[in-house]
Amino acid sequence: MINCIFAAMSAYKFAIHGGAGTIEKHMLSPEQELAYLNGLQSALEKGKTILSNGGTALDAVEQAVILLENNPLFNAGKGSVFNHEGKHEMDAAIMDGKNLKAGAVTCISNIRNPIELARKVMDESEHVLLSGAGAESFAKMKNMNFESDTYFHDEYRFDQWQEIKNTNKTQLDHTEKKFGTVGAVALDIHGNLTAATSTGGMTNKRWGRIGDTPIIGAGTYANNQTCAISCTGHGEFYMRAVVAYDISCLMEYKRLSLKEACDLVVMQKLVAIGGEGGLIAIDKYGNLELPFNSAGMYRGWCDDANMETAIYSE
Repeated sequence: MINCIFAAMSAYKFAIHGGAGTIEKHMLSPEQELAYLNGLQSALEKGKTILSNGGTALDAVEQAVILLENNPLFNAGKGSVFNHEGKHEMDAAIMDGKNLKAGAVTCISNIRNPIELARKVMDESEHVLLSGAGAESFAKMKNMNFESDTYFHDEYRFDQWQEIKNTNKTQLDHTEKKFGTVGAVALDIHGNLTAATSTGGMTNKRWGRIGDTPIIGAGTYANNQTCAISCTGHGEFYMRAVVAYDISCLMEYKRLSLKEACDLVVMQKLVAIGGEGGLIAIDKYGNLELPFNSAGMYRGWCDDANMETAIYSE
């Protein structure tokens, strides 16, 4: 288990994740490892470019997550897993810490970039969370990009589904212990915090199952008074523990530091109820935490002077 810290002074801070769980060095070939790191690097560089040029935290997290959604290595957007019916049901959320505005979508299909639609819900509707056919109708009204089923068809994801489609079993991502989600958090030079998260959910999921990603306060949260959080883990536990908001509350009401709050929630509260995974978090002072209670987490972080990516517990 590991609790990563990165708190050098900077005008902005940015972090991303691409999922957590049983990710150990022997499980990835050197070529696979490099592909994941390159994917993380590209998303990180996108956010850094926006922030270093004075752009907003909202644009940084959205654009970085779009790149991760477009990369089939990650369980979001193009790389989303198959549900029980052999379809793709995707979730996403984004939140602005400046005004506590948020937008989220759940159980959507064929939309190229779910995080873009979540941003539209936040900016161009009176609602926070839209689902299924209604969310897709809203997307059409906003001229969002739709793709055919073949765009989302990844042979590796298809083989995963084939192995368990005739059972009542669900699978988190690559294995039963790999939590596939992507996300980003940012603090911009204007002092604003934002968070964004996107996922394809669980392989073979049924009955319109929804995880923590689109639930504001569970898998995604941002508040300029405290912190920005994007989670990756077994969603049922993150919802039960209201993980993202719990960290913010511990900071606001008990005056815990970001590190103290993350340690308490990820390393103690989640573990106590059987929850596994991690999260990325930035507070209003620019302190950064990337804790996870699993073997690994695809992650990256940067400020104006540093940039780093990592996968394993190191």
